[in-house]
Amino acid sequence: MSWREVWESHGGRITGVAFGVFLGLIYLISGFWDMLFFALVVFIGYTFGKRKDTAQGPLFQWQEIAERLSGRWRPFK
Repeated sequence: MSWREVWESHGGRITGVAFGVFLGLIYLISGFWDMLFFALVVFIGYTFGKRKDTAQGPLFQWQEIAERLSGRWRPFK
């Protein structure tokens, strides 16, 4: 399997983990709790990248949430 095939099938995951590592390294200066936060950031990056690779929809349906809230809290119906 060539690097191009790996990139085409797992590009989002690779990018997500790389972004998570980058943000984690910025935050990770010292301490155990910082390391746990670093692991959380990498996991979140991997999850978003995996969702992109598998062409799943967004994690939150923002339009549906906005419609539900605007319908409920409309002052003059």
